[in-house]
Amino acid sequence: MQEISDEAQAQRQSGEGAFCAVYRELAPAVLSYLRARDVEDPEAMTQEVFLALYPQLDGLDGGAQGAKSLAFSIAHARYVDEYRRRVKTPFSTGYDPDADPRRADSAEDQVVAAASTENVKEILGTLQPDQQEVLALRIVADLSVETTAEIMGRTTGAIKQLQRRALCRLRKLRPSLKEDAS
Repeated sequence: MQEISDEAQAQRQSGEGAFCAVYRELAPAVLSYLRARDVEDPEAMTQEVFLALYPQLDGLDGGAQGAKSLAFSIAHARYVDEYRRRVKTPFSTGYDPDADPRRADSAEDQVVAAASTENVKEILGTLQPDQQEVLALRIVADLSVETTAEIMGRTTGAIKQLQRRALCRLRKLRPSLKEDAS
């Protein structure tokens, strides 16, 4: 407390010097008080206390003890305000989608799960090499029929036929890949 009085007198012409001295001396105690009162964000509330204290320092009477009394009065008022806010605010819990029993996998999640890289390799492994190549170029690489024909050195009709046969074979081997009749 003596430090506050000495610095404030030495820098009487500067209100900022007095504020810095008060802050250095009282901030740890105010922070501890707010932590002990179980404030949600004690550091932020400590800053609010000193922001409210700063404009009142020039007209303050009572020296160091007056500054301490005012700082803790403000801290207590802020604590009471937060307590009242907490009491009025209904209890809420965060939403955890994994704990929600109504949750269902999205269509994208289902497709990704069904068509994982290993699953795709396994499915393509059941086809002839030309059919694998056509599906890889047409579906995976998303190339046109003409580009695929050019790359494979075949006609567009041959590419269409290879793709059709590959898809028919996959539908036969994997009933879950059958097209919807609708």
